Amino acid sequence: MTSEGSSIYWSAAPGAHEVHGDIRIKCAQCGGSGGFLGYPVTDELGCPDGMGRLNHFEGGSIYWTPQTGPHEVHGQIRDLWAGMGWENSFLHYPTSDETGSDSQRVSHFQGGHITWSPAQGASAQRGGRID
Repeated sequence: MTSEGSSIYWSAAPGAHEVHGDIRIKCAQCGGSGGFLGYPVTDELGCPDGMGRLNHFEGGSIYWTPQTGPHEVHGQIRDLWAGMGWENSFLHYPTSDETGSDSQRVSHFQGGHITWSPAQGASAQRGGRID
């Protein structure tokens, strides 16, 4: 269902949740409910620091700030970032979507980046951008 720039998704497990604005656009770019993120499991929420907005999905999250725009975070990179305290960690907000290949993935954040590989798992580093 879509109404004035927002969508309401419903499925039996997570129920009905709304997604709107730039997060809605990013969700659509990731394939919507049929993509790797799946259905939303929260409505859009404000972040505790009052700066950002987010939606959590079955397969990841989308975070947005006016400075960074919307970016998806998923898998073991998301798990590590969550364990570090999300945007309250030294990484702060994501500044890129996850990119890379099957042998190495990376997500960039305001304060650093998280890399992932099958052999090493996920690890966070301060500063420095790697591509």
